[in-house]
Amino acid sequence: MNKTLLIVHHTPSPHCHEMFEAVVSGATDPEIEGVEVVRRPALTVSPAEMLAADGYLLGSPANLGYMSGALKHLLVEYRLSTVGAA
Repeated sequence: MNKTLLIVHHTPSPHCHEMFEAVVSGATDPEIEGVEVVRRPALTVSPAEMLAADGYLLGSPANLGYMSGALKHLLVEYRLSTVGAA
């Protein structure tokens, strides 16, 4: 059974986008078997997609030493959706 790797990114600059494409290239290497790679911009990921994934790669520029607002928004939404779910 395939595992799902969710690559979540916020790539506002060309340099960030280049790094994102390099990560995707490595994750989708033909020698890696049994992994379905799903790519999503941070503001489009649903909490259900987060819960369904087996692993995550999170990509964000560092803004004053912190992740982007788009990525933080996703993590807050995910956390709020899981409160009391256990």
